[in-house]
Amino acid sequence: MKIGYIGLGNLGGHLAASLIRAGHQMVVYDRDPGLAERHRVMGAGVAGSPGELASQVDHVFTCLPSPAVSEAVLAQVLATARPGMTWVENSTLGREDVLRLAGLAHAAGLRMLEAPVTGGVHLAARGEITVLVGGDADLLEQHRAALMAIGNRLFHMGPLGSAAVIKVITNMLAFIHLVADGEALMLARRGGLDLKTAWEAIAASSGSSFVHETEGQLILNGSYDIAFTMDLALKDLGFAMGFGQEFGVPLDLAGQTMQTFVKGRAAYGGSAQSTQVVKLLEDALGTDLRAEGFPARLE
Repeated sequence: MKIGYIGLGNLGGHLAASLIRAGHQMVVYDRDPGLAERHRVMGAGVAGSPGELASQVDHVFTCLPSPAVSEAVLAQVLATARPGMTWVENSTLGREDVLRLAGLAHAAGLRMLEAPVTGGVHLAARGEITVLVGGDADLLEQHRAALMAIGNRLFHMGPLGSAAVIKVITNMLAFIHLVADGEALMLARRGGLDLKTAWEAIAASSGSSFVHETEGQLILNGSYDIAFTMDLALKDLGFAMGFGQEFGVPLDLAGQTMQTFVKGRAAYGGSAQSTQVVKLLEDALGTDLRAEGFPARLE
């Protein structure tokens, strides 16, 4: 199979690179031509548009920032795609977006597999991110090798739309954990504890979390550089609140967390690192959360 990959940003660039390293023939595209350069050096072809890419490949993968962008790119893909192709969507979309866009693809003779990923950009860079799949089992088997090239753990959640629900749940939890971790670290700091030792103790305790062990390090370094923005966090929290209404589940913590991120975006901008939501507490108390020995970026 010859695979096309559209969207080479913080996450998609690593996913496409993993496919190249696994030996797949690749053609890539991003609206920023500079992002395609490292993939060209790795051996991928570079297309000038989504439509040009779709005309050259057997199947198309995408990783894009919003449902609106996914729909716009899909329209260009459908203009040149051949019937029988698969669209594999690595973006985080709402369930209704997935089902609606899958309908557009199906009408043009394409099948869709949703495959959002979770675990962070640093795991994507190592090909160790988790892949959450929604769609037909036979289509998953057709693309299993490619999906296992971008991640080392794969969960088939069920039909189309299922992966959107679990991906939003995992992100909702991560944002709640992030706000909670900032409060915990601030308690340690204001309580006179050494923050490095406090971080280590939490990491070895029942109170630890994946977020504490990863993003907590970037907070203590002061870089906050998780390669995920406030805007993206609020998009995902909005999806979560929508599911809460749809399924009749009161999401009190998620709602409070969303309001904290709204304040974070107002203070630092939508393109600020999502991890900077903790900086709201630092600024309010005039107390930083810095400690020696923590990385500026996760490896």
